[in-house]
Amino acid sequence: MPSTTNPVDRPSEAVDVAQRYQRLERPLSYVVALLVGLVVGTAFLLFSLLQAVLVGLALGALVRIPVIRTSGTARLITDADPETVRPDFAGATPPPLAFQWGIADAVHTTDDGATYEFSYLLGLRSTEMTVETRSNAPDGDPDGDIELLVTASGRPWGTYTASIRQDDDHTVVDVDWTSDRRFGLRRLPQQFVAERYRADALAAQGYTVAERETSLLF
Repeated sequence: MPSTTNPVDRPSEAVDVAQRYQRLERPLSYVVALLVGLVVGTAFLLFSLLQAVLVGLALGALVRIPVIRTSGTARLITDADPETVRPDFAGATPPPLAFQWGIADAVHTTDDGATYEFSYLLGLRSTEMTVETRSNAPDGDPDGDIELLVTASGRPWGTYTASIRQDDDHTVVDVDWTSDRRFGLRRLPQQFVAERYRADALAAQGYTVAERETSLLF
C-alpha cells in the first residue's frame, strides 16, 4: 500500500460547495429510509404477517441490491493554461472528485495519488478512498490524458479519464467517467443532489461546464 505523506490543503470554496451538497444529501437519504419504513409499517397494518414480511423483504431488496451504475462525459473550459490544469487533475484534489475530498475528514498524498479518510456513526466507523493517478503524457508535456482509478474500502469505485488540450486562449478538458461498482436505488437521491451542485463545485475551482451528459446503466 502506498505510504502517505503530509495532509493536503483543499480549495476552500469547493469545500464549501461540497459541504452544502452533504447537508442536503444526508436528509434526503434519511427520508428514503423513513419512507421505506412507513411502507413496511403500513403493510403490517393492511396485510397478514406473512404478506407484510414479504413486502418488507421485497422493498428492502429493491432499494439495497446493487443494480445501477453511472457513466458520463463532460467538457470543461478554463482560462488557466494546460501547465496549470494538469497538476489540478493529477494532484490530490482533482476537480471531478470535489464531493469526495471536499467532505473527507482528512486528505493525504500518496506515492501515486491520494487517500481520503472518512468517519461516520459519530466516529465509531471509518473508511478510506484512494485515488491512483496515471498519465500517458511524457514528462513536461502539458497535454495528454490523465486517468484516475478510485477505490473505496479496497474495492473498485470509479474510473475518470481527463483529456487536456489548449484551444485558442483557453484550455479544454474532456472528462469521461464510469462507476466500477453498482449501487442500489437508495443511492439515487445522492446522485440527483450531486448533479445539482456539480457545476458549482467545478466553478469554484475555475472550470465552466460547457457540456455534460450522465447515464444510469442497469
